[in-house]
Amino acid sequence: MQSEDVTTPFGRRRMTLALVKRQLETAKAEPKAHRPVDKWKLFRDVCEAKDVFGLQDRALAVLDALLSFYPESVLSDEHGLIVFPSNAQLSIRAHGITGTTLRRHLAALVDAGLIQRRDSPNGKRYARKNRGGEIEDAFGFSLAPLLVRAEELAAIAQNVADERQRFKRTREALTLCRRDVRKLISAAADEGAAGDWTAIEQHYVRLIARLPRNATRMQLAEILDEMELLRQEILNILEMQLISSQTDANADRNGVHKQNSNTHLIHESEPCFEKKQETPNSDPELADLDRMPAFPLGSVLRACPQIGDYGPGGSVTQWRDLQSAAVVVRSMLGISPSAYQDACETMGAENAAIAVACILERAGHIQSAGGYLRDLTRKAARGTFSLGPMLMALMRTASGPARIAG
Repeated sequence: MQSEDVTTPFGRRRMTLALVKRQLETAKAEPKAHRPVDKWKLFRDVCEAKDVFGLQDRALAVLDALLSFYPESVLSDEHGLIVFPSNAQLSIRAHGITGTTLRRHLAALVDAGLIQRRDSPNGKRYARKNRGGEIEDAFGFSLAPLLVRAEELAAIAQNVADERQRFKRTREALTLCRRDVRKLISAAADEGAAGDWTAIEQHYVRLIARLPRNATRMQLAEILDEMELLRQEILNILEMQLISSQTDANADRNGVHKQNSNTHLIHESEPCFEKKQETPNSDPELADLDRMPAFPLGSVLRACPQIGDYGPGGSVTQWRDLQSAAVVVRSMLGISPSAYQDACETMGAENAAIAVACILERAGHIQSAGGYLRDLTRKAARGTFSLGPMLMALMRTASGPARIAG
């Protein structure tokens, strides 16, 4: 290690251990940084990553001015990496910013580890040339950190761009889901569909009110999950009524008098579990695993995180895992096989598993898990119960602290 690898600033500017650390890291990495890099590509990467480094637009203007004093189009050890413009020259190329502002943003670039000071004995910036006119030594600002960190800066810029794209997609998905929910509620209320549309609309308004003015992607994703559950709940209610209306119309057209004498009739309010002919050694509790679920699995797991501990290998990654976990939890909570089977036949296999996951989350408040599941099953058969509100309530409970912090 050469002593010139570390220099201290001139005048009243303080030397810090952080500056020593960055200078040592740059000096250590310089042997690996001989590959020339386009200086304007580096500048674009810094612009993309400016929020990561806490830089303002004026700091970028100063960096742009510094790079403009570098004579080559690529940064390379071969051509030297120190530029030495005066403050007056820098101010002109940085769109006329004042001296105080210039010094503040130069310090910000140094603190961000993007440039280094190499001050002369008297604090002036200049170059010493030999008789042939070649620069032997120079004092000013070293651009070596940009060259050394070229790959890091490119990776940070790519991550920022990817996150911005994810944010955009999440915001678009939430906008579409909001539009769907708003128009579905309006259509249902205008056309007199049965349902407590005032309460549903109030829940929609509460969700929108929770959106901060400058929401993060995670905050948008949280609201999106609950909005999607609300949309699914509305569609379940409307689908039940549309199917019921179509059945009534067909019966009237065919002159059939309907009488419900089957006490185990499956209600149409939720996707139903169709019994299949069982094969030898099949487990009826795990039958019909491949049917499409009523709610997104990710939303279910966010609302009911405890169920994941009972999945195969201690995790739930697919619907088959959730139903396997529900069988374990069913036994642990004292729910009889017949009660769980009735729930599967009435609600559907996936929805029965979701109901068990919800019961597990609220086990401390439920005296008899088996009796509670049977009660939910009876309500589902009458069309007076659906899982959406239960899941949304649990999701709000699970995300309460994070929401307050936001």
